[in-house]
Amino acid sequence: MKTRNSTNWLVTALITLGSIVILFPLYMTVSIALKNPEEMAQSIFALPTGLHFDNFTRAIEATNFFSAFKNSFVITLFSVSFVLLTNSLVSYAVARNMNHKFFKGLYFYFISAMFIPFQIIMLPVVKLTTDLRMNNIPGLIILYIVYGLAFNIFVYVGYIRSIPLELEEAATVDGATTYGTFWRIIFPLLAPINATVAILSCLSTWNDFMLPLIILSKPESYTLPLVQYVFQGQFSTDFNLAFASYLLALAPMVIVYVFAQKWIINGITQGAVKS
Repeated sequence: MKTRNSTNWLVTALITLGSIVILFPLYMTVSIALKNPEEMAQSIFALPTGLHFDNFTRAIEATNFFSAFKNSFVITLFSVSFVLLTNSLVSYAVARNMNHKFFKGLYFYFISAMFIPFQIIMLPVVKLTTDLRMNNIPGLIILYIVYGLAFNIFVYVGYIRSIPLELEEAATVDGATTYGTFWRIIFPLLAPINATVAILSCLSTWNDFMLPLIILSKPESYTLPLVQYVFQGQFSTDFNLAFASYLLALAPMVIVYVFAQKWIINGITQGAVKS
């Protein structure tokens, strides 16, 4: 006898509402980017009557888009690469020595950083980076690597502790060093969580506005979020060009997330399973 699956209308309604809440701002962004000021004045919610793709061309020229894109790409690429290499190694040392008071204290010391608002340390960071002449792209990359430690160690340690110790013991018997064991045995097993950390770090670094704003001192070093300021006037804002520029800056990360979202889910679910 076949059973009929009843529809959970409450869940369906909540999913529909959530989809509308997410898709409506995207619709507004695309719609405004393709309008001209006259259409904006008539109705901000209506579909554009003509597709003004010249807004994108003008936005590229106004923001020096390709220079800012290169800066954002370089910062994101190096930040994510070094985050994976260094944060995973530190997490491995902490995870395998949690029975020692020093490493256990170190773990909670790193985790406690997640509860400190950035605004509290903002001024000391600006002063220190200026004194050390780190108010440039390499200095910004170092800060991203350091600021990612708290959350990444929290994620990595939980995942590493789910990996059986027998694998490392077998490698030690075969003559592998601690570093050899990590790079040859552990690091390849971290692929799902590495993907999760890489994607989240990529999204946060690419979209970050505050840290580049207070660190980067030269306009030629500005990232994509910073160059959006060019559309903000004292008394008015060119919304059409601004939203066209937002779409250009948003597109790469949307593409990355669409193709990589399964890695985030896979990494989180596997990291939640302890052996």
